[in-house]
Amino acid sequence: MVDQLALHERLELHEILTLKNISLTKAATMYGLVGCEELKKILSDEVTTGKQHVKQLNDLLENGSVQK
Repeated sequence: MVDQLALHERLELHEILTLKNISLTKAATMYGLVGCEELKKILSDEVTTGKQHVKQLNDLLENGSVQK
């Protein structure tokens, strides 16, 4: 079953997407400044996961619906 997103849900998704983009940008920027290999691994994982989340949010906003 497919349900259309309501306006307030789309706005909330935009807010989440904006926050996720900021987080992704910060993690990617900090990666180059960090010397600790363990922290670099954490930041690298965050960048990878963040990109997946941004793609999922964009797909959801473009399709305008949620698959149940």
